[in-house]
Amino acid sequence: MADPARKLATYADVLAAPPNMTAQVIGGDLHLQPRPSKPHTIATSALGEELGPPFKRGRGGPGGWMILDAPELHLGDDIVVPDLAGWRRERMQTVVDDLPYFTLAPDWVAEVLSPSTTRLDRTKKPRLYAQAGVSGLWFIDPVAKTLEVFERGDQGQWVLRDAFSEDAKVKARPFDAITLDLSVLWAGT
Repeated sequence: MADPARKLATYADVLAAPPNMTAQVIGGDLHLQPRPSKPHTIATSALGEELGPPFKRGRGGPGGWMILDAPELHLGDDIVVPDLAGWRRERMQTVVDDLPYFTLAPDWVAEVLSPSTTRLDRTKKPRLYAQAGVSGLWFIDPVAKTLEVFERGDQGQWVLRDAFSEDAKVKARPFDAITLDLSVLWAGT
């Protein structure tokens, strides 16, 4: 039974968070995490660099995507910050307002795991993403050097479609129009 005296976290709590922390609200709880570690940042940046030209710009790939680093998403009362998120252009044609967050759920998210984020990234956030209608979810572990590719099933559950490691060359949905060399995600780690 819920505690009637419990104060639910709000966007005001996110705005009041220390600048060296990433603030998220899930199920009314405020989650504060330190800024990402170096391996985490390297993997996130490298993935964005690999997906951006063919999918965002249409260079060497089909285009048709808006891919953003660490966008703040307001999905109902929940506020999350995935490491990367992508929207198909037919769903997000232009960004017309000046809000610092997005309310349209992305089509795909990538969470890069680190000791301070793994628990939240693997438990609460996937349920929230599925409920919001996200269809693709990737987990990238830069220490274990792995990529797990999930798709939302018919009943809203996440289904593991594939898992890759080390320096594999992969075609992973929804970005299977190109071959992704995983070794670029770990370069320098």
